[in-house]
Amino acid sequence: MTVLPITIWGEPVLHRRAAEVEVFDDELRTLIADMFETNDAANGVGLAAPQVGVGKRLFIYKYDNDDGAPPSGVVVNPVLTLSKISGALPDPDEEEEGCLSFPGGQYPLKRADWARVQGFDGDGKPVDFEATEWFARVIQHEYDHLNGKLYVNRLTERYARRAMKQAKKSGWGVPGLTWMPGVDPDPFGH
Repeated sequence: MTVLPITIWGEPVLHRRAAEVEVFDDELRTLIADMFETNDAANGVGLAAPQVGVGKRLFIYKYDNDDGAPPSGVVVNPVLTLSKISGALPDPDEEEEGCLSFPGGQYPLKRADWARVQGFDGDGKPVDFEATEWFARVIQHEYDHLNGKLYVNRLTERYARRAMKQAKKSGWGVPGLTWMPGVDPDPFGH
């Protein structure tokens, strides 16, 4: 297994819809294993293929949950069904998110409290489970990556301005920027 570099906001693969996975083979299984290794090295709770420069519709997660879903897994070609998202402003103390592809930034964001996840595992076998609360947040966050969105694209105007200020100050928004988990300093201080 290999730790892969994580792409940073501005890399084109992060900003376009990822392609459906059509072949479940050893190459896909190697990518999945490398993504788990990368996620562990980055102290992440999830990682989507575009975050490691691969424009395919799959993500992995590693999150202990009370929903009966495995504490770690992969979902290939996922389909999400969500509960309604509250129109209230996000709670900055309870609903703050971060992203490995927007390193170091954490901003409040409203998400649905429930998600049904359907798709396939790395061998092409069906996957179907429900996620609630923070686990549902993790799933929605990773799923967004497959549609060319980062959580900062969903922020309220106030927090979006702060995020874009951080991006500009950091020199992001251009292709070719990455950081290497386990080599570069952990942007979230784990």
